[in-house]
Amino acid sequence: MLNKVTLFSTFIVLSTLVNAQEITVSLWPAGKLPNYQKTTETEKSDSTDIVRISKVQNPEIAVFLPSKKHATGQAVVICPGGGYGILAYNWEGTDVAKWLNSKGITGIVLKYRLPNSKSNIVPDKSPLMDAQRAIRMVRANADKWNLKKDKIGIMGFSAGGHLASTAATHFDNGNSNSPDSVERYSSRPDFAILMYPVITMSKPTMHSGSKNSLIGQNANSELSNFYSAELNVTKETPPTFLAHATDDKGVPVENSLMFYQALKDHNIPVEMHLYPKGGHGFGLALGIPETESWTDRCIDWLRNLNK
Repeated sequence: MLNKVTLFSTFIVLSTLVNAQEITVSLWPAGKLPNYQKTTETEKSDSTDIVRISKVQNPEIAVFLPSKKHATGQAVVICPGGGYGILAYNWEGTDVAKWLNSKGITGIVLKYRLPNSKSNIVPDKSPLMDAQRAIRMVRANADKWNLKKDKIGIMGFSAGGHLASTAATHFDNGNSNSPDSVERYSSRPDFAILMYPVITMSKPTMHSGSKNSLIGQNANSELSNFYSAELNVTKETPPTFLAHATDDKGVPVENSLMFYQALKDHNIPVEMHLYPKGGHGFGLALGIPETESWTDRCIDWLRNLNK
C-alpha cells in the first residue's frame, strides 16, 4: 500500500522544459484545494502586451532553476502584482525569475488565487493561503531543487508586495502532526523583497483598489489591521529590502516608508532605496536610468545575507 507521501506526490503536476530548468508544480493535492467551491468559472489569460492572468483556479508555482554550477542555494518566491484583480505574470513574475537565475538564484513564480474569483469561499483568505503554501512547498523540495532551507525568501510587486509583506508578518512553524508532509514545514520566509508595495489598509496612504479587491471598502477595523503590514511587524519579521519611486502615483511611497519605520522600530535589518522617477509598476525598470540600478542593489543585499 502506498504511503501518504507517495500518494501526495502523484498530485504534483510537473511540466519540464527541454532544458529541464523550469518546473510547474500545483500547490495543493487534487481535490483538496482549501477555501474553494466549485463554480463554472474558468481561468483567463490575456497576452496583448504583457501576460495578465485572472480568475485563477489552480494555484501553482513555476520553478526556474539556475545551473547547479552557479546556484547560491537561495530561492525567491515571486508574487506578481495586479491590484488583486489580475496577475502581471511575466512583467513582475517570469521575467524577474529569469533575472534571478542569471545571478544563481532560484526564481519561483507564484500563480495565486485572486479574491474576485467566485470559487473562493472567503475571498481574502486564498492569496495568503497560497503564499504560505508556496514557501512550505519550496522547503519541502529544497533538497531536490538544490536549495538551502534557511535561504528561502518572498518577493512581491505592488499588490503582490502586499501579499509578500503579509506572508512576512503572518506565518507559523508548520504542523508537525499534519498528514500532509508539506504542511509540516514553516511558512516563515527567511527574507522579503518588496517592490513599490501596498502596505497599509488605512487612509490616506492606502491603495484603495487593492483594499477594495481584497477585503472590500467597508471592511471592519480588525480585518483592515490584519492586512496592514506595518501594524504586524514583530521581532520575528524577516530582513527586508524595499524599493519605491517617489513619483509613484498609484501606490504612494509612504507605504514603503511606513513599513521601513516599523521594521526599524523592531530592530529588523532593513534596506530601502527610493528613486526620484520610475512611477508605478516599473518591474525590472529596463530603460529607466534613474531606477534600473535597483536590481544591482538587490543582488548586493541578497549576497550580504549569506555572510
